[in-house]
Amino acid sequence: MTPLKTYLNFTNMKLFELISGRAKYWILLVSGLMVFACRSDKSEEMVKILAKIHQESFKRTNPFSPKAEIAFYDSMSTLAQGNPYKSFITDFYKANAYLKNGEETKAVTLLETILPMALTKFQGNAERTLTSLGIASLRLAERQNCVNNHTAESCVIPIINTGIHKIKGGSRRAIEVYETILSRNPYDYEAQWLLNIAYMTIGEYPAKVPAQYLIPDLDKDKSGYNLNPFTDVAPGLNLNLKNKAGGTILEDFDNDGYLDIVISDLGLDGSMHYFKNNANNTFSDVSEKSGLSRFKGGLNIMQTDYNNDGFIDIFVLRGAWMPDPFGKQPNSLLKNNGNGTFTDVTIDSGLYSLHPTQAGVWRDFNNDGWLDLFIGNETANMGEMHGCELYINNKNGTFTDITIDAGCDLNLFIKGVTAGDYDNDGWQDIFISTHQETKVLLKNKGVQKNGKLKFEDVTQASGLSELRNFTFPTWFWDYDNDGWLDIFVCGYQADHSMAYSVATDALGIPNRGSKMYLFKNNHDGTFRDVSVEAGISHSIFAMGSNFGDIDNDGYPDMYLGTGNPDYQSLVPNKLFRNIGGKKFADATVSARVGNLQKGHGVGISDLDNDGDQDIFIEVGGAYPGDSYNNSLYLNPGQNNNRWIKLILEGKISNRLGIGARIKVTFKENGISRSVYQDLSSGGSFGSSSLRREIGIGEANIIDEISIIWPGSGTKQVFRNIKPNQLLKITEGNNKPKEISIKTLNFGGDNKNIPICITPAVKAI
Repeated sequence: MTPLKTYLNFTNMKLFELISGRAKYWILLVSGLMVFACRSDKSEEMVKILAKIHQESFKRTNPFSPKAEIAFYDSMSTLAQGNPYKSFITDFYKANAYLKNGEETKAVTLLETILPMALTKFQGNAERTLTSLGIASLRLAERQNCVNNHTAESCVIPIINTGIHKIKGGSRRAIEVYETILSRNPYDYEAQWLLNIAYMTIGEYPAKVPAQYLIPDLDKDKSGYNLNPFTDVAPGLNLNLKNKAGGTILEDFDNDGYLDIVISDLGLDGSMHYFKNNANNTFSDVSEKSGLSRFKGGLNIMQTDYNNDGFIDIFVLRGAWMPDPFGKQPNSLLKNNGNGTFTDVTIDSGLYSLHPTQAGVWRDFNNDGWLDLFIGNETANMGEMHGCELYINNKNGTFTDITIDAGCDLNLFIKGVTAGDYDNDGWQDIFISTHQETKVLLKNKGVQKNGKLKFEDVTQASGLSELRNFTFPTWFWDYDNDGWLDIFVCGYQADHSMAYSVATDALGIPNRGSKMYLFKNNHDGTFRDVSVEAGISHSIFAMGSNFGDIDNDGYPDMYLGTGNPDYQSLVPNKLFRNIGGKKFADATVSARVGNLQKGHGVGISDLDNDGDQDIFIEVGGAYPGDSYNNSLYLNPGQNNNRWIKLILEGKISNRLGIGARIKVTFKENGISRSVYQDLSSGGSFGSSSLRREIGIGEANIIDEISIIWPGSGTKQVFRNIKPNQLLKITEGNNKPKEISIKTLNFGGDNKNIPICITPAVKAI
């Protein structure tokens, strides 16, 4: 159905949904003037839709609207007068709403006022009042120091140098409160963790932590595989925007050869931001000029090229974690117009629907050379059904929903989606991570004789059905370079708080907290859980995450953003180094990338073009009061390992080459080995550049690069290639093109590094 070409007076608008099978027809009944008009720019229509949803979300029942909570408890205060207990409870909840809204001083003051009553008259509320006062005091300390006086070292564990708080009152009060809690319950491991963190913020960890409460070695990497420390250069580049949770894309949006940064904010009051790489050691915020600042919301974003025009578009996913009806938000397909601006084409493309989600993946599922879209929505145990959506590209700017016919009509609480050809049959398969017991592996059976695409649920047959814990981010990768895609998925199940689980893990106390899971491909359609032997069976709660090759050894490492909406979830983001495809080593402390604030969209790419990959992370929690500054961790270089960078351009295959299989073969120290990569943006929550950046260790020459193009299945092979250069390879063209770009210095002068291609390169 063609959308109504209409100017909407949204005042008193009512939206009715008529459902017939999977088709959705929206009738907009507008009270007031209704003017029908065709408009070339649909962006304004989406802006108004989002503004209306935001307006209607100002309700106390919306868990992410603390201002509405405060207004409610203000009204309840009058009704509670004369009833001491009701007044106490009202003030307790109001104080916590203040905290969620970023009004820490009001929260602390109110909690201090009611604490004496909690300790005497209403002793059943003593523990939770102390807990709220402890975290409110610690968050006040963070506000005064890490946020208002932010430095590159703020909140990075171990907290040292300029990260140590200058205003110490908040942390000292938190220490008093947590020691009180522990005197009442010495097994409160959450309080013990936060006590150690509070001491660290004022430079007194570990020396002054009471011995019975000390969690040792939080300032050390115990793996023995340390990394040279990264530096957060975001403050000096004006990239340390303070925002709530959101997504990240690192990509070259204007085709000038330099990687730009686009981020989002989950709130419908939070704008997207576009930072253009100026190729002169600076970035410019072109959010307004590009039109992206008009678009609000979106916990996750990802790049695509839905129309194969060579200009990278953006897909925004909205409504995640929101209960009905607040999560019923539209996603957005933002067309890159090729002139530095973007236009919302969601309605005209046929992708308009209203579901809560942050999980989606773009792949050419039917091998026709055009990118299709799979969306995993969130169906809670109670409430409306929000099934998955599979849209096939019609090659004319529109899409067709084939979810039911393809066998993908799943109703699950989906938190992560990834795609890859796990069985090497030439068809892109789908793995689904959920916030419930069920995980799903959908095998792509290809286009059938009747012309329809078909998927089959092979979860049980593949050996993945035994994973019953709640999980979140996920991805396909070849972590051991055997030519077969493996699966990583991170747990997100909390029988206790995250701080409790991390503390007990650090103390060697068994717990049932979430862990990381690594499934090795057995080359026969099945997978084996190798988490324990890979050394990653530890408590961690990841959200935004991604993988890359930090040390250019050819084995993918991973960086995990941690946390949840709970303010007590002050746990460090984590960097794990891949040791020869056999195990992973925690290198967080030595690398100086373990920020305690909530980690969301992660991108890992070489932003300064010096040959090693840097890390950008969108930092901040779900509540307005939990916003924080983003970080760009600059890799100083870990060794003298070499690399090759590739930009692929499909002709028969999709233009970006997404899904291409790349194999790079070389000799290192006399031993021949290969590195395998799929062309993708990486993990399910955060988008690295599609530019392939492949480490080759100490090799002096690349013996062979082979590329199997997605869709077409065409194989190209290039031999005798010099390392440390950027090449553009076009499908069917046997002559790679040399791309010369500057190495940037985000702390000083730049220099132009000449990049040459050896004449010996030939394709067969």
